[in-house]
Amino acid sequence: MKTKTVSFCKVVLLTAAIATTVPLQAQFNLGNALNSVKKIADAVTVSDGEIVAMFGQMSDEMDRMNPVAPPDDPYAQRLAALTAGLDNYDGLNLDIKAYRVADVNAFAMGDGTVRVMAGLMDGFEDNEIQCVIGHEIGHVKLEHSVKRMKSALQQDAALSIASTASGDVRQLADSELGKLVGQVIDAQYSQADETAADDYALTFMRNNNYDVQGCPSAMDKLAALSGGAGGVALLQTHPSPQTRARRMRRQLD
Repeated sequence: MKTKTVSFCKVVLLTAAIATTVPLQAQFNLGNALNSVKKIADAVTVSDGEIVAMFGQMSDEMDRMNPVAPPDDPYAQRLAALTAGLDNYDGLNLDIKAYRVADVNAFAMGDGTVRVMAGLMDGFEDNEIQCVIGHEIGHVKLEHSVKRMKSALQQDAALSIASTASGDVRQLADSELGKLVGQVIDAQYSQADETAADDYALTFMRNNNYDVQGCPSAMDKLAALSGGAGGVALLQTHPSPQTRARRMRRQLD
C-alpha cells in the first residue's frame, strides 16, 4: 500500500518504481524510548524551543520509518543539485533530503527538516520542486506549523510529556506522537495560510535566483493531476490550484 501524506500537494500519485511505506498516521511510534512520563494540564507552558525539539522527534522517526535516499541515489543527487547552497534560509538551518516514496508530496518541520517525495520529483521540473520547498518552508517561517502544534497541545489536557534527565527540555511521550500527526502534520492548512505560503514561495524563488515561473507551473501540474478539486480533500477546502496559479501569474506580470 502506498503512503498517504498531506501537505502542499496531496494529489493522484504518479507511477514510480520506488519503495512504499506505511501511512504517516502509523509512523510515529518511538517504542518505549521515553520512560518517565508526566501529565500536564496547561500545554501553553511548552516553550518554542521545546516545540522545535518535538518536531525533531517527529523528523527522526520519519527518517527511521521511510526510505531516505542515500547520497549516491539519483533522487538525492538531483535534490542536492537543485538546492545547492541552501543550507540556511531566512534564519532556518535546513536539512533537505529525498524519500524514495511514491507520493506526490513534500513537507517541512519546525526544526528545519525538509523532505521531498520521489513521486513529486518524478513529475515536477526542478524549478517546480524548488517552489514546493519554498512553500513548505513558508509554513514553518510563518509559524503555521508551530501554531498548529501549540493548538494541538493545548486542546489535549492529558498530553503526555517526558522530561529529559536534566529537566531542561521536555519531549513528546511515545503515546502522543501518533495522536499529534493528524493534528499537526497530516492535516490541512487554512486558505489564508496556503495563500501566505504561496507568497512566501515567490519571494523564496526570487531571493535564491530560481526560476519563479516554477510556482504557477507547479499549480498547473497539480490541477492536471487532481482533475480539479473533486475527490481530493486538500483541494476541496483550499483555493483550487487553478486559482492559485492565476493569482501567482498576476503577481509576476
